[in-house]
Amino acid sequence: MIEAVKFWNEPNNKSHWDLELDPDWSAYARMVTLASAAVRAENSTLTQVLGGISPIDAVFMASLRDRGVLDGLDAVAVHGFPLDWNHWPIDEWPQRIAEIEAVTHLPVWVTEVGVSTFGAEEVQEFGLRRTAQLLMGRVPRIFWYSLYDLPAAWPATTRHREAEGSSYYRHFHMGLLREDGTPKLACDQFAAFTPEFGICQWFHFEDHRLDDAVRWLNQLGVRRLRTGLSWADSFRPDADRWFDRQMRALEGFDVTLTFCFTPEHRGIAPHHTSPPQLPEEFAEFCARMVRRYASSGACTVAPPVEAAGTTPERLALR
Repeated sequence: MIEAVKFWNEPNNKSHWDLELDPDWSAYARMVTLASAAVRAENSTLTQVLGGISPIDAVFMASLRDRGVLDGLDAVAVHGFPLDWNHWPIDEWPQRIAEIEAVTHLPVWVTEVGVSTFGAEEVQEFGLRRTAQLLMGRVPRIFWYSLYDLPAAWPATTRHREAEGSSYYRHFHMGLLREDGTPKLACDQFAAFTPEFGICQWFHFEDHRLDDAVRWLNQLGVRRLRTGLSWADSFRPDADRWFDRQMRALEGFDVTLTFCFTPEHRGIAPHHTSPPQLPEEFAEFCARMVRRYASSGACTVAPPVEAAGTTPERLALR
């Protein structure tokens, strides 16, 4: 079932939202306001969550609050990777949550937290245990990023890539499972923290890992899953067939569904981080996905179909 929907991913991060085109986030604010209203019209009871912010920035959150963006939402979300990318120690997690709680009455979800095995698998083991100690019982939702390593042949979505040095390559080692599907050390411990811990796993268009991922999620006792549907992918041939297959496979989980990625031909600039030319079109996409997969009435997901084969063009969210 669809438990919640999120509007975008890390909107205050220049790798995921073009701040040169929208330096004060006014375009993002309007887009979310329209999308929230469109989703509420389709399903008034569905939980709506602001796109998880990274870095954790109370000033950014307060600016959206003051614009009225949070008025139609049910929760806000944060992302944190203190052992890899953030400039604060892992023990500051409670302080970081409190900073956001101070500027909004909405519940704070942690929709991405994880640790790379770039240096050593033991670091991820420690990070998992310490994160659980700090966050379990402190926030209503926690999603560990991620189940799988990002395949080396797929680019990580970041605007600077190799110029980031080792920071870029950490993107590829965030999984509990290696690229070939074999478990890392922390995988053996993860079931101790489910079902309180969910998993954030992005599935790419016609992702060959989907069925194996479902088996692993069940084996680990995961009940809550965060994933996404890409507005950009919706323009691919047979997009609805792939979306149907993905959502059918995930029906057994409580899914938090993220809507993001601007189609090149619908952005102010021709790339996936651009604000849309017409924010109403993003709202229409969100409403259509809710109508198809999370309507107040009967489920309309089509019967399962075989994937048409993989495609070389992939967008990875980290």
